[in-house]
Amino acid sequence: MASPLAHRLGRLAVLALHAELACAPKPGLVTPFDTGSHTDMDAATFLRSLFALRAYFVAIAQAGIDNAPFARLRQLGIDAEAAMLRATGGINTHRGAIFSLGLLTAQAARLRVAHGRRPTGEAVCNAVQAWRDPLQAAPLNPHSNGQRMRAQYQVSGVREQAAAGYPLLREVALPCLRAALHSGATREAALAQTLMQLVSAVDDLNLLHRGGQEGLAYAKAQARAFLTDGGIAQPQWRDCLNAIGKQFVARRLSPGGSADLLACAWFLHLQESA
Repeated sequence: MASPLAHRLGRLAVLALHAELACAPKPGLVTPFDTGSHTDMDAATFLRSLFALRAYFVAIAQAGIDNAPFARLRQLGIDAEAAMLRATGGINTHRGAIFSLGLLTAQAARLRVAHGRRPTGEAVCNAVQAWRDPLQAAPLNPHSNGQRMRAQYQVSGVREQAAAGYPLLREVALPCLRAALHSGATREAALAQTLMQLVSAVDDLNLLHRGGQEGLAYAKAQARAFLTDGGIAQPQWRDCLNAIGKQFVARRLSPGGSADLLACAWFLHLQESA
């Protein structure tokens, strides 16, 4: 039986994924208004996936509360991925989020019980390093798009981020998100700003898969130009992102890894005050 805390944090994880889906405009990515660079999925696909994953986030929060071994968390993730694929007809909507957001939800729950208070987002990220050894020892699927890109381009992926306590979340996403919200930005604008900050910094395996090194470099350059021009402080920032989105679609580029990290950042923000 899951505790009220596990249910609360599991709900926040799903809310974070929904906030990422709802954020628009979002170059190359699925929103409620368009499918970005994707031809096999739309917002309804993501909603079916979210519905299927609700129990997973509650269960992994409870596993964190119970100090369950990493093997238990890994099995919950494997089962969740199977549930996602059943719900979407075999389409990968949330594989990266099942991994990262699952680990963060488990640690957010564990830390809250251990210390009797809400942890900072940074503390949650750092706590994931407790699983560094089993993370690095866990087998990878060499046939997945992400693992093929890791091997081909010799770049690190989300497993390395987790083992290092998610430096991209601690050093890039969370400071950007907080600064945007502190400046008075709406949730949508703050998420858009944070997404572009991530795109500018992440060696996104989805971008490498779809566009190779040239595509990744192009996406990073577009994100940096948007930020250099003022980001969401520009009066026409939505038009700017829509224009970038058209170029991403023309090149089939989709920064899915950055989108997963965006959802994680929003979860970390939510759990600090919930």
